[in-house]
Amino acid sequence: MIFSNHRNAAALAAALIGLALGGTSTARAQMQGMDHSHMDHSQMRGMDHSSMPGMDHSTMQNMDLAPMQSMDQAPMQGMDAAPAESRTPIPQLTDADRQAAAFDTAGHAVHDKGINSLFLVDRLEWQDARGGNALNWDFKGWIGGDIDRLWLSSEGERAGGKLHEAEVQALWGHAISPWWDVVGGVRHDFKPGSSQTWAAIGLQGMALYNFEASAMVFAGENGQTAARLKGEYDILFTNRLILQPAAEINFFGKNDHGRGIGSGLSSTELGVRLRYEIRREFAPYIGVTWNRTYGTTADHARAHGERRSDTRFVVGVRMWF
Repeated sequence: MIFSNHRNAAALAAALIGLALGGTSTARAQMQGMDHSHMDHSQMRGMDHSSMPGMDHSTMQNMDLAPMQSMDQAPMQGMDAAPAESRTPIPQLTDADRQAAAFDTAGHAVHDKGINSLFLVDRLEWQDARGGNALNWDFKGWIGGDIDRLWLSSEGERAGGKLHEAEVQALWGHAISPWWDVVGGVRHDFKPGSSQTWAAIGLQGMALYNFEASAMVFAGENGQTAARLKGEYDILFTNRLILQPAAEINFFGKNDHGRGIGSGLSSTELGVRLRYEIRREFAPYIGVTWNRTYGTTADHARAHGERRSDTRFVVGVRMWF
């Protein structure tokens, strides 16, 4: 074993000396023929490098570069240069291409001559009330141009085979911005109590984040005044499944005992409805509403055997044409 190790060390020393003297091919052959199976790093570190005359650190570094410098570079020089142009060049842009890609950036031109219309059945629903089932509706529509329109609406409730509430409005609207209209006209109440006509004026439109709102003021017979605030908002779970919270608040200027109305804050209605748009024009829905009366209005309700507040489950449909 010792003899073999000494023999390998001597062969390695001879190969390194041969490399230093320029015999690269012979030295490499000698190193490849060495038996490395019995050599380890400790023997290499223990070798006497002084026996290798003419070799220093720079020689060892340059020794590995010689084979690289002698490589045949002909294949590299014979490689094809990268093409200067694409194999599938982009065709030149023509006037016909520009005209085909152009579109009108002027937007929708405001016009008064075109007559358009929309009719919306916002709510047509069955309500499960404590005093019995009820049918509730809220219709609205308009006809006209982009600036001036005639707005028509009706809402009410029928329960127990009797008409409890019903009103219609006819308002002329004038756009003051892309999202808001000033409206004015008449409102007529059929119920509760005897019929009554009001003058109406207000503001309606769409606030930030698509929040639909309206604020109306009414002046009725015998000096009666009223105000109504309404708002609703669509929350899209998907493009077809939509949750709609809604609220309505009513105020009156003075008591009207014949109609069971008290001054100040009279009533509120909060509701949430979840609809599914089978088509954009047709959407069934389910929901819950909470109604409450206040002050003298609540006293009149209790006098007629009605509750001050009422929670109702609703099922209905929303349509537009």
